[in-house]
Amino acid sequence: MDKGYEKERFESLSIKRSVVKKFRKYSKSISKSNSMTLLLMVEFFERNELSPEDDLKPGLMETENRIKKRINAVIAIIKNIEKNQTKPTLAMLQSLFMNVEPKPKILIEKSFEELERERINKEFKLKLQERNEFQFKKDNRDLNNGEKTPN
Repeated sequence: MDKGYEKERFESLSIKRSVVKKFRKYSKSISKSNSMTLLLMVEFFERNELSPEDDLKPGLMETENRIKKRINAVIAIIKNIEKNQTKPTLAMLQSLFMNVEPKPKILIEKSFEELERERINKEFKLKLQERNEFQFKKDNRDLNNGEKTPN
């Protein structure tokens, strides 16, 4: 029996046989009595301010398209944030807290003459530096020896 409607009397409606068969089949599929199924259907249409003749598909498709566009916009915003804020910040933090390996030097092929010239330049600079240091020490000694110390 239907809860809340136990004391009410039944009324009859004249409905076409094919419609009654279809309605009873639907009523059984949702596990309600015929009266409760019809009541739920009427309340649904009243609550949603719909008419049984209304076509819901165009409205639903428009809503679906609007939702998809908004979702795509949100995805674009998230990607932009990730690209311009999150990844650079992560890279900076990683470089601060982790040992960053130096980039390997690029090997350039040089001729024997270039290598020999570089070696000679290095040797020359080394000898020049040694000569300057020697001269500096000698000048310091000469200055210190030339001074008279008071007794």
